[in-house]
Amino acid sequence: MGERRGYEEATDADIARVFRREYGRAVAVLTRTFGNIDIAEDAVQDAFAAAVQHWPSAGIPPSPAGWIITTARHRAIDRLRREASREDKHAQAALLAAARSGAGPAPAAEEQFLAEQSGVEDVDDDTLRLIFTCCHPALAGSAQVALTLRLLGGLTTAEIARAFLVPEATMAQRLVRAKAKIRDAKIPYRVPQGADLPERLQSVLAVVYLIFNEGYTAGPADGPERTELCTEAIRLGRLLASLMPDEPEAAGCWR
Repeated sequence: MGERRGYEEATDADIARVFRREYGRAVAVLTRTFGNIDIAEDAVQDAFAAAVQHWPSAGIPPSPAGWIITTARHRAIDRLRREASREDKHAQAALLAAARSGAGPAPAAEEQFLAEQSGVEDVDDDTLRLIFTCCHPALAGSAQVALTLRLLGGLTTAEIARAFLVPEATMAQRLVRAKAKIRDAKIPYRVPQGADLPERLQSVLAVVYLIFNEGYTAGPADGPERTELCTEAIRLGRLLASLMPDEPEAAGCWR
């Protein structure tokens, strides 16, 4: 197969960089589309698994984010159709919402166009919504940190558990309970407005600071996962600053 125009050669390191940069954005877009964090996360993981299979031979597409989001949407819709056929009312509702958003599977001739265009609009807004959802005050502080690292940082449950020196099963339960709380309490997927914003922004920044401090205070024996928390906190802080340039506290701390 010849090289496809605009596609770049892909190594494992290249795919890992795309994963770290785009995972949270893709989860954020699909959470808005389907209204369910678990469906969004599973679909994005499936999309990256497909990328690992296809990109080494086909190359990285011109818009990796568009490719991941489009593939993830298709995987999520396939799952919802299977569940809807079993009279799962939630799946039917999510599938209807996806159809209304124009996220349905595209004909083969449109695949390349969608892969390059899909999901690029409003991605920043979606990412901000996900950040504030992960750091909602209804969630315990430890759950806010774990959920932020999982959904926005793309860290595995095992990596987060090792970083915070707890058993993997404990961290897995923490994440499950946090996502259940978001669902059951109907925590809104939105950026707070007006007088609510300063206090909520402080909560988000506190989570990022805590992640940084956990890495900064790690000793040589704590392992790479712990020390790499500093890098992840700086990345999240800079992301927040880029998304909220008019907020001095967000913009000033991570330049």
